[in-house]
Amino acid sequence: MGEPARLAAAVSWLFVPASRPERFEKAMASGADAVVIDLEDAVPPADKPLAREKLTAHWPRPESGSGPELVVRVNDLRSAESAEDLAACRELAPTAVVLPKTESADDVRAAAEASGRPVLALVETARGLIGLPDIAAADETVRLLFGNIDLALDLGVTADAALDAARSDLVRWSAASGLPQPVDGVTTAISDPAAVTRAAETALAWGFGGKLCIHPSQLPLVAAAFAPTEEELAWAGRILDAVDGEDTGAVLVDGEMVDRPVVERARRIVARTRPAR
Repeated sequence: MGEPARLAAAVSWLFVPASRPERFEKAMASGADAVVIDLEDAVPPADKPLAREKLTAHWPRPESGSGPELVVRVNDLRSAESAEDLAACRELAPTAVVLPKTESADDVRAAAEASGRPVLALVETARGLIGLPDIAAADETVRLLFGNIDLALDLGVTADAALDAARSDLVRWSAASGLPQPVDGVTTAISDPAAVTRAAETALAWGFGGKLCIHPSQLPLVAAAFAPTEEELAWAGRILDAVDGEDTGAVLVDGEMVDRPVVERARRIVARTRPAR
C-alpha cells in the first residue's frame, strides 16, 4: 500500500487502461509520480467486467516507498459498474481511488466507505463545480483533479479558455480547504510536445501542482514544465540566504523589500526541485 501523503507532491500522473495489464509494469517504470489504472473512460462498456478481472489478476505490487503511487480510477457512482469497482479496490488497497464525476461530499464519503481508501475527487461536471466547497472540505478527499474534457462537454464549450473560471475554482477551494494544489486535466495532443508543454506551463501559472497524462512521452514534458527555472532557483536562494531561516520581518534583497509572503514563495520554489518519490 502506498502513502496518501506522497500523492500531495505528485506532479506527473499517467493513465493506463485496466484492460491492458501488459502495460502495467511499463507504466510503473515510466517515471510517473503516480500511475492511474483506469476502469472508466479507457475501457469500452462491454469490456469493463473483464478489465476488472484483469486488474485483480495482474495487480502490480510495488515495494513500499519506491516507485510511483498506484491509484485506480473507478466508474462513477451512478454507473452499473461502480459497486464492483469499489469492492475490488477494497481488496487491492491502492493508495487512493480516483472518483470521476464527483459532485458532492456525499459522493466522496460513499466511495471512501465502499473502497476503504481515500479519494482523489475528479471534478468534471457543472454540478461538481457547484459542490466544490463541500467536496474539498470532505475528510476523505486527499486532492482535487480537473476533468477538463468531460467538463467542456457538460458545459457545451469548445474554447479551452472557457474553462479558466473552473480552473480558478479548483485552485481556490483546494487552498481554502488545506488541500495540495490540484492536478490539471489531460492534453490529448500526444504528437504535439509543444502543446503539452504550453498546457503544463499554463497549469502551473494558474496554481496547479501537477498534470494528468495519457502517454508516457508526456511525462518528461510535464516534469520539466513544473520544475523551477535556474533563474527562479537563483532568486529563491538569494531570498532564503538573506533571511537565513529566521522570521526577521522585512529585509532588503536586490534592492527590493522582502517580507513573509515572498519568503514563503521562495521556499515553495525550492520545494519544487524535490522529486515526488
